[in-house]
Amino acid sequence: MVRRGFGFEKERGYGFWMDVREVLAHLLAGHSLTRASACDVFTDLLSGRMEPSQIGALVALMQQRGPTADELAGAGEVMRAHVTPVERPAGMERVPVLDTCGTGGTPKTFNISTAAAIVAASASGRRFLVSKHGNKSRSGRGSAEVLERLGVNVSAPPEVQTRCLRDVGLCFCFAVHHHPAMKHAGPVRLALGFPTIFNLLGPLTNPARADRQLMGVFAPRYVEPMARALAGLGSTRALVLHSDDGMDEISTCAATRAAEVVGGGVREGVTIDPSAWGVPRGSLAALTVASLDEAADAVRGVLDGEPGPRRDAVLVNAAAALVVGGAYTDYSTAIGAAREAVDSGAAAATLSMLVRASQ
Repeated sequence: MVRRGFGFEKERGYGFWMDVREVLAHLLAGHSLTRASACDVFTDLLSGRMEPSQIGALVALMQQRGPTADELAGAGEVMRAHVTPVERPAGMERVPVLDTCGTGGTPKTFNISTAAAIVAASASGRRFLVSKHGNKSRSGRGSAEVLERLGVNVSAPPEVQTRCLRDVGLCFCFAVHHHPAMKHAGPVRLALGFPTIFNLLGPLTNPARADRQLMGVFAPRYVEPMARALAGLGSTRALVLHSDDGMDEISTCAATRAAEVVGGGVREGVTIDPSAWGVPRGSLAALTVASLDEAADAVRGVLDGEPGPRRDAVLVNAAAALVVGGAYTDYSTAIGAAREAVDSGAAAATLSMLVRASQ
């Protein structure tokens, strides 16, 4: 095996390796890693061959300037190699899989992307499966907490998640159960207390190998690198976005900036304004929640058809998921399908089916 780095590789029994101290010096000097070098470094990290102090220095140096697309793709490749997978159901191996997982770390709205995943999975014309990747949140109301409060068994093993995909068209992948190698980085992340490359890697490593993604990021500077990382990792189609009001969702309160992955390429400078689809402007305050109970009630209310700005926010994100998933080619038609999925009761029924199938 030959490890490719910066030209300062060291001989080791099976080939070459990079002294992590030299890698850190390379980063400290303002340089970035190639994709191959990032693969090497994160292989060592996730295999337990780095000291906690070295992990902290590595992610802090990357975070100071922002991870590059190559670094994200290389680290994401390694994360995918270490994931505990969810297999697609028999006979559905070629059916596209969609994820709406975002990075989090934005204003504490209710769980829009989770509700949007349920609505998208319920819409007529859906030609994909939905594997919602997610985790707990420091706020105590991440997707895992909210779905659990709604009755979903978020700790279901992979074979049950496969059954959910088969029977419901939707499953939830609780990140903590699918990324055992993250145990080497977990204490360092907690000690640092600020977002790092690992906040970006989660959405890149869906356990069901999602090839279509609607992904919000916590800062605008990550829109283009994340889109390029997804393209490099083989995504069929993706939309990476951040709204002008700080959300990692398509906002109904402000314009949303996005980059689109199509056919292996990236189209930058996309602006999304749901008012062009006939959706009224909302306010961020109307989408904000203060507790887990309020967040769960907000999701349940939207799925049960309650009108208002929360419903509007879910519908526009579900519409984008339907377009990214290939069910529709334009947002106006897609938002009509999302609206029908809610109004017909299909979305609420999908949640009920997921609750039963996940047990």
